Order: sequence, then structure tokens, then C-alpha cells
Amino acid sequence: MNEDVNINEKDGLMAIMNEKYKTMSKGQKLLARYTMENYPKVAFMTASKLGETVGVSESTVVRFANALGFSGYPKFQDALQELIKTKLTTVERVEMANRDYSSDSKILENVLKTDIDNIKETMDSLERKSYEDAINLMISAKKVYVMGLRSSIYVAKYLGYYLNYILDDVVIIRMDMGEPIEQMMKLGPGDVLIAISFPRYSRKTIQVARFAKNRGAKVIALTDSNNAPTAKISDVVVTVRNNMVSFVDSLVPAFSVANALVIGVAMREKEDIMSYFNQLEAIWEKFEIYE
Repeated sequence: MNEDVNINEKDGLMAIMNEKYKTMSKGQKLLARYTMENYPKVAFMTASKLGETVGVSESTVVRFANALGFSGYPKFQDALQELIKTKLTTVERVEMANRDYSSDSKILENVLKTDIDNIKETMDSLERKSYEDAINLMISAKKVYVMGLRSSIYVAKYLGYYLNYILDDVVIIRMDMGEPIEQMMKLGPGDVLIAISFPRYSRKTIQVARFAKNRGAKVIALTDSNNAPTAKISDVVVTVRNNMVSFVDSLVPAFSVANALVIGVAMREKEDIMSYFNQLEAIWEKFEIYE
């Protein structure tokens, strides 16, 4: 069984293909040329579809993936998808969305189906131990910092908002409150940073995660892959599948996992929560918060 190669750059993939090109069969060479010219398409094509497009058998496609160092075609696809999510510009994402959702009658169905598929894949790929470890870290932390930038800020706000009902000290890092590191000057051992980051990964989120590690805090990465930048510098990685290549980020699976984390923490602290919410209900009623 091959050990799957780790491809982080398009040039790296092309270099591997060029290096192995001379030793490939005729069919594999056709696949290599087609992949180099159309890698955004290949990333979302089945092995049979790719073989049909190029004019080779499905077994040749599988052997092609093996020749590049992957244990199978799905791993090769995963590497290409990871590359695309990280490297495609917004303009390229719009172009792909125009291609994939060209029929107005299918947009709603396709988007909802992609979200459903992402949630199912998250359920299949998310390790239970990582989920439990994240909950344990949050419960034992002196202070929990939650950070997400760009579209991930909404997941961070959601997660931080509900954790604040359960835990004693939760801070949502906000860009309108100054530099993130300035908001974390008291961070140290015993604290936890939850870094939420999805393609295209925010450089500042990665910098803050490194800062937290250097200060002795634990880092929980809520991201799409164990190969993501924040995952590589985190103590616990909670993976969320996100295969929608569009200029709009699909946050549905991330919100679902954030919800599961909140409920997981809540169930460990349910006695304190019941007392807290009884007091809160009395305050809401006194100040007529709800209709």
C-alpha cells in the first residue's frame, strides 16, 4: 500500500507528474496531461468519468493515482480538492460556480444536496476522540478564546455566544476591538484557543494560533482537513468537510459541529446550567426580554 503523498502546491503536483511521466504507460500519460491542463475539473470527476473523458479504462485511472504515490483514486481526488480550495481565486470560484450551477432550476437542489453531503461526510470522517478531546479542553480551560475571520467569524460568534452561557470565561476575538494578539495578551498556560479556519485560510488566524501555542495555551482547530495550516499547529483537530467550490462558503456543516460542541459541553455541566438558566429566566421575565 502506498503512503499518500502530501501535495500543498500546484507546482508540487506538476513536478511529481513530470518526474514520473517517462515511466508512465501511454494511458497514464494521457491522464497526466489532462490533469495538468484541467485539474479543477478532475478534482470533482469520478474515476470512471475521468477515464471516459480521456479515453482510458477506470482501472488505468486507479493505477495512475497509484503511480503518483496515492493509495487510491479517492486520495488523489482529496489532494486535488484540497489544492483547489486553498489556491483558487474568487474569480476562478465564480467561473466554476457558473459551470456547476448553470441551470437555474437545479441551483436550490444542488446547493442543499452539497450541504447534506458535507454533513454526512463530516459524520463519517470526524474522529469521536477529537470531538471528546475538544470538549475536555474547553471544560478544563481557565479561559476560552474563540477566533474566526472573514466568513468564519459567524461560526466563531455562534460558538462563543452559546459557550458563554455554560463556561465562566469565554472571549470572542473581534477585529473591531483591535489586533487579535492585543486581545490575547493575558493568554497563557491553562487557556484554550479555538481557531476556526476554512479555505481560503486566513493568514492572521494561523499567526494567532502560533502565538497561542508559543504562550503555552492549547489550540483546538475547527477546520476542513488534518492537512490544513491550523491543524498542523493545534493540539486537537475537529474536521468539518467543506467541498462546495464557490465564491460563497458553505458554513452549514461548521455550524452543525459547533452546535454539537456546545451541547457536548452543556451535557457535562448540566447541573450548573440548570441553576444558571433558572436565574436567567427570572431576569428575562423581569425585564420583559421576550414577547
